[in-house]
Amino acid sequence: MFELLFKYPRTVFSKGTLVLAGGWPAWLLAAGMIAVAAGFGWAIWRQRYRAVETRGARSAAVWGLQTALVALLLLMLWQPALSVVTLKPRQNIVAVVVDDSRSMAMAENGVTRREQALKTLNGGLLKALGARFQVRLYRLGANVERIGNLDQLKAASPATHIGEGLQQVVAEAASLPIGAVVLASDGADNSGGVDSETINEIRRRHIPIHTIGFGRLRMAHDLEVTDAQIPARALADSRLAAQVTFHQRGYANQKAHLTVRESGKVLASKIVTLKPDGVEQNETVLFNAGVAGAKNIEVSFDPLTGEENAKNNQVTRVVNVDAGARRILYMEGEPRWEFKFIRRAVEDDRSIALTTILRTTQNKIYVQGIQNPKDFADGFPSKVEDLFQFQGLIIGSVEANYFTATQQELIKQFVDRRGGGVLFLGGRFSLADGGYDKPPFSDLLPVTLPNHKDTFHRDPATAELTPAGRDSLICRLEEDPDANAARWKKLPYLMNYQEPGTPKPGAVVLAEMMPTSKGKYPLLITENYGRGRTAVLATEGTWRWQMLQPVADQTHEMFWRQLLRYLVTDTPTRVVASVPKTVLADEGHVKLRAEVRDTTYLPAADAQVEAHILGPEGITGQVALQPDALEPGVYTADWTAEKPGSYLTEVVARRGTEETGRDVITFRREDGVAENFHLEQNRELLEKLAQQTGGRYYTAVDAGKLGEDISYSEAGITVHEMKDLWNMPVLFLLLLALAAAEWLLRR
Repeated sequence: MFELLFKYPRTVFSKGTLVLAGGWPAWLLAAGMIAVAAGFGWAIWRQRYRAVETRGARSAAVWGLQTALVALLLLMLWQPALSVVTLKPRQNIVAVVVDDSRSMAMAENGVTRREQALKTLNGGLLKALGARFQVRLYRLGANVERIGNLDQLKAASPATHIGEGLQQVVAEAASLPIGAVVLASDGADNSGGVDSETINEIRRRHIPIHTIGFGRLRMAHDLEVTDAQIPARALADSRLAAQVTFHQRGYANQKAHLTVRESGKVLASKIVTLKPDGVEQNETVLFNAGVAGAKNIEVSFDPLTGEENAKNNQVTRVVNVDAGARRILYMEGEPRWEFKFIRRAVEDDRSIALTTILRTTQNKIYVQGIQNPKDFADGFPSKVEDLFQFQGLIIGSVEANYFTATQQELIKQFVDRRGGGVLFLGGRFSLADGGYDKPPFSDLLPVTLPNHKDTFHRDPATAELTPAGRDSLICRLEEDPDANAARWKKLPYLMNYQEPGTPKPGAVVLAEMMPTSKGKYPLLITENYGRGRTAVLATEGTWRWQMLQPVADQTHEMFWRQLLRYLVTDTPTRVVASVPKTVLADEGHVKLRAEVRDTTYLPAADAQVEAHILGPEGITGQVALQPDALEPGVYTADWTAEKPGSYLTEVVARRGTEETGRDVITFRREDGVAENFHLEQNRELLEKLAQQTGGRYYTAVDAGKLGEDISYSEAGITVHEMKDLWNMPVLFLLLLALAAAEWLLRR
């Protein structure tokens, strides 16, 4: 219909530039239109009508119709036209790139996407292109490869990298007259999409990318796991949370079985109720990290009845479980029950090594958890190397001025620069009552303390979780969030409480306490600070959770172990190694990164850093990491994992002959897995790619129009054409409509 009225396809109007081909200047046309409007206006003003009350509206309408009619005739006399750049016939190349990945083998209504693409291309499209241009065929997978005919398409490539493939094709435009690219694909890209650099290069060469989309926009019956977030590092025997994101179609309100496995062994499972079709759903599954070592954690759903693609029900993540114990220094200002029961709670935990300094009298201390009796003989550390050997710090009921100014600044740097965790406990000499409302402690605390004393109360208070606490591993006593919240409400009351003040904007309140005689106060508050983290537990009465419950009850031990693991798990060592992605999908390139610090945890820019890599089938590698010019203390290197499987990498840093430190990371390469996901047609990517490069998106049904539209391109060998507009049918219809409207108005 559009071409019937406007004579040319839409592409001509989007690509062309309006010109006047009559030879007369445009200003004369404008002057003529103004003169016509003025003349008609003067003539109508002088006329007299019988119905005076309608004279204004009717006169204006008649004047507008007459002026428009004559102005349109004048415009046609000036011969409007479109100047458009077109490809010169038979002298340009059109690159036809066909997706040959495994997702194109997906069958829909008994026909695969590959067969749909072949039918579209062989149904006249290639013949129409061949009549005007030279046609080159390519198949697209992890890269592009030129082919002689469509029979070479097998839909078997394990990956689709659209951006990289287009880069290779466009690069040929430097020596070949490529006028346009036709991409026939379902848009399922495994490399994260087409980046802006590729788009800019295509636009710089003015090569339009026309896309033809295949595949359904929605699966009828399918459940797909889109992500599973699991910490890349953990302590032995830690409780970890797998946060699983997924969506489904065709199974709303049904039950599904979610399982977490490690090398085939079931670690945890749960039954989930599926939300409505297409709604993204998140579920958390808790499991034990187990003993030390590199773990491949598999998160999967059991296949559902009639599911079209069960291969996207599972993802694998890697976790490196550390065997070493994290060291925590506990400074307590007075003997009290809380001190005794905290020590008991973690004495059998092989991942926590607790060193305690207890002030028994004003000038006497008692140190436990040390090997050398002379350690900490002078009390709390005053040197960086003495305090920074710990990963966590607990400050009990001890006045702020007990610490010297040097020690106070050292505690701040322990969190900010060292990246350690500090827990402040409630007590007679804690928080506001201990003078912690002044810097640097006031900066570290996740709360703004009350501006008065007597904040510590020996009154009972019950504990209750906040919404954030329901989801936190620190407070998780039961697997089910509702059961966990109910269990917290049933805990024995706290022996005492302390007013902690107001949580800071970046803080998270995990639990609250409700005294019997007053309102509600925050009980457990956490916050990130610098490279580390801080927390406040505004009581010294959790020991009652052990004393007033059965001997076998592990509530107290579980809570304290989880709280202290939170304090130290993410505390960095002097060498911290990392990779951008722990799972490599259908590619082996990995960028190794190491952050190296000296004994005071300042960046070490003069280290020698090496990575020793052990992979599957006996693969070994050794690579030297080079200093990053923009980040002191950061070292990087590129490496390629040649085969699929898990890779264990140990990064060692030295300064001269002295070893600075070492770290171990794990990553995994998976081939042929990414093509199992996102099997719906990614129409958004195909449309965006076409729009940003000057092309058009087509469905398989309207792809026949491509042969005509593709001629309008500024790439390759081009010519300028003039497309007359003055004789478009729509203009004559408009003239007739204006004349008829004026006649009806006069009647």
